[in-house]
Amino acid sequence: MSQLQMNTNNSNIPVSERYWTLVDKADKKFSKIRDLPYYERNRYDTYFYKVFKVYTQLWKFQQENRQKLVEAGLKRWEIGEIASRIAQLYYGQYMRTSEASYLSEAYIFYEAILTREYFKEGACQDFNLANKQLRFLARFLMVCLVLNRREMVHQLVNQLKMLVDECKRTFQDTDFKEWKLVVQEIVRFLKADNAFMNIRPLRYSLVLDPHPDVLPHVAVPVARKNLRLRDAILSSYHHNEVKFSELTLDTFRMLQCLEWEPSGSFYQSSVGKNSPNGALGSSRLNHSQDIADPTLPPNPRKAVLYRPSLTHFIAVLATICEELPTDGVLLIYLSASGTTGHALSPSGSGTGISTTDYTTRDSLSHTIQSDGTSTSSFGSPSDSPNPSASQNKGDCITHVTGCLQFGNRGSGGLNCIYPSDLIPFTRRPLFIIIESDASKVFKANY
Repeated sequence: MSQLQMNTNNSNIPVSERYWTLVDKADKKFSKIRDLPYYERNRYDTYFYKVFKVYTQLWKFQQENRQKLVEAGLKRWEIGEIASRIAQLYYGQYMRTSEASYLSEAYIFYEAILTREYFKEGACQDFNLANKQLRFLARFLMVCLVLNRREMVHQLVNQLKMLVDECKRTFQDTDFKEWKLVVQEIVRFLKADNAFMNIRPLRYSLVLDPHPDVLPHVAVPVARKNLRLRDAILSSYHHNEVKFSELTLDTFRMLQCLEWEPSGSFYQSSVGKNSPNGALGSSRLNHSQDIADPTLPPNPRKAVLYRPSLTHFIAVLATICEELPTDGVLLIYLSASGTTGHALSPSGSGTGISTTDYTTRDSLSHTIQSDGTSTSSFGSPSDSPNPSASQNKGDCITHVTGCLQFGNRGSGGLNCIYPSDLIPFTRRPLFIIIESDASKVFKANY
């Protein structure tokens, strides 16, 4: 069929019918990508571009036919729903790639929804619409937190509080308990992070930091590869820890420390004026476009795991190690409480770990070279979850043994991370940070 015949056939179909066909197609594709994991490198990029292409067509179609669609019954919240889906796609792609431009685009779409009040009209009369408004505010809050837009964060928190209170008065059959917990979470999060409000951002800043080229370089042997930080796994597990949604305060700070782009007030926004018909403006510029330095390396991809089971953590670690580029280094950050004990080993098996008291919640870094050799090797006696395994005849030396608790203590060792759990992955270059009162069990023997 020729393009002319196709256009003729499309022109015979009512605008509203073509629109709802596009909506249905977009919804189906969005449902397939929504729950895909963030940590698999490039595996789902094709899915993203297919879904994004459909939503781009849908957004453009409703712009060009806005008046006809409104006359056919299109509601403002339905337009907001499309914009919200596009923002979710951008944020999801940022979580997969760590490219700050995606995060900036998500902010732009969410900000447009807020300023045009797509969900506000009728929200206090329609329960479903009220929930859409609440979910939109929570998602926008997350984007603003990661982007370090604190002024907007406080504005959104106030709106969220007022909307929850208004919904409780209007819909008295529903207590909105979950949304009250969301408000409590974000208020507690901001209170705990208040100490960082008036100092420089955690992200690398072109304004405040020297360019990487002027920093002193460590001499690299000719035989060794020129390694770069490519991926990171960030995870924490603490009882009653400070968090918002599935982003804990520990992983939130680490996430920003591993990014190059400047943030917050250091962004120079050049967003174009919004057109009256709801277009977001193709002439707008990215928030970081004018200030970002293209000579800087890309941000490392980050897998943020909220309270993972041991099997899930190991599966993610194995996947990332398998897909790690040949010149890549993987950073592992684990923050959790732990348990420590002592095991005996023969004096001839190696030098034992000192049992001297360590500072609580100290941070320990450990590097593994690309050729499989380690600058510091985990001692097998201290790795053993079974202390009796290291007991032999003769003189003995006491070794510290223990683990990180990534689950309820009642589950025993099922959700504990031992140093020996990481040994198979030291074949790839690793940089390990353990933030725990039991980090000494990961300290290397020499």
